[in-house]
Amino acid sequence: MGPDDEDNRWPPWLKPLLRESFFVQCKHHIDSHKSECNMYCLDCMNGALCSLCLNFHKDHRAIQIRRSSYHDVIRVSEIQKVLDISGVQTYIINSARVVFLNERPQPRPGKGVTNTCEVCERSLLDSFRFCSLGCKIVGTSRSYQKKRVAMAASDSEDSYSSSSNHRRSKSNNSNNNSNKIQSFSPSTPPPTSVNYRTAKRRKGIPHRAPMGGLVLEY
Repeated sequence: MGPDDEDNRWPPWLKPLLRESFFVQCKHHIDSHKSECNMYCLDCMNGALCSLCLNFHKDHRAIQIRRSSYHDVIRVSEIQKVLDISGVQTYIINSARVVFLNERPQPRPGKGVTNTCEVCERSLLDSFRFCSLGCKIVGTSRSYQKKRVAMAASDSEDSYSSSSNHRRSKSNNSNNNSNKIQSFSPSTPPPTSVNYRTAKRRKGIPHRAPMGGLVLEY
């Protein structure tokens, strides 16, 4: 599967939609109080639209973008008519089930989390693979799958190398310790000639002076 084949997996409007900036003022209807751009035409793909712009897109497929915590979402009831969203986690916001358009990375997963987004590692329920439509596009691409396989192989090699180095280091330390233990008990050197004479020499019997006990009287 080449790059062109991967692009054909998705409708032509999807990637432009994910790159678009919404909730900005419409440059064509600045004076209107309904000039906020929160619509998108799937047929024209010519950027974000306000409600007044839709008058020029009659009979076109248009969807509405909504906001949740400063992130763009779209209702499942609208998007699932034109796109396969399987594997993407859905959320209930304002009594409507929605999906997020783009990733929302987390600094760290919450405690007890057993499943995360395959792309940005956001915490997910166990039955989902991706946190957004954008992450699904990235995570299911052939190049990304190859990258994941390569990273897994690299991690495996690093783990094996680290284990081998640890064993070699442990073996070397054991040999070094053995040598050190032997050096603590050096063999007794052979006696030198000086030591030998010193060891063999014995102290003679003491003798008194011959006149030591004589008292002279005058």
